[in-house]
Amino acid sequence: MQGDPVDAAVTDGPPRAPLIVAVLLTVAAIGVVLAMAAAQRTPPQPVAIATVPAAQAQSPDCQALLAALPENLGDFHRAATVEPTPAGTAAWRADGDPVILRCGLGRPAEFVVGAPIQMVDQVQWFRLKDPGSVRTTWVCVDRPTYVALTLPDGSGPTPIQALSAVIERTMATTPIRPAGP
Repeated sequence: MQGDPVDAAVTDGPPRAPLIVAVLLTVAAIGVVLAMAAAQRTPPQPVAIATVPAAQAQSPDCQALLAALPENLGDFHRAATVEPTPAGTAAWRADGDPVILRCGLGRPAEFVVGAPIQMVDQVQWFRLKDPGSVRTTWVCVDRPTYVALTLPDGSGPTPIQALSAVIERTMATTPIRPAGP
């Protein structure tokens, strides 16, 4: 029958076969682009951590801290390190420069009576100043052993806040011990 509404509905619109082919080609093209992008991404390079004197790096306090370290410090994710990795160290990376932790260090020479200290949660930090650097190092000064956290400029407060929470849980508080005048 001519003009039957059922027949009109079946024949209206674009042909189904070309439409299905167009959708499949679009999905395939998107898949190819994503695969090419994934293939071009290079895996992150391991972080090289220079060896510095850290007499207490193997101490029970440092071992407890290292065992409790999180996979993430804000936007920074735990990173592999170049072997041999110095004892008492760990690294995290986002884009660019890494965050580096060192546990078991000696007291910084700059940490003297009257030096400014910043409290983050319940942990006291001393800032090591290096005007020519694009990194800042903070040293936890109220625990049985010194812990340093080196951050790239612009990393924000989250890494030091996250690490402060871990230090607070794993290391006992001790009185600060600045060098005398």
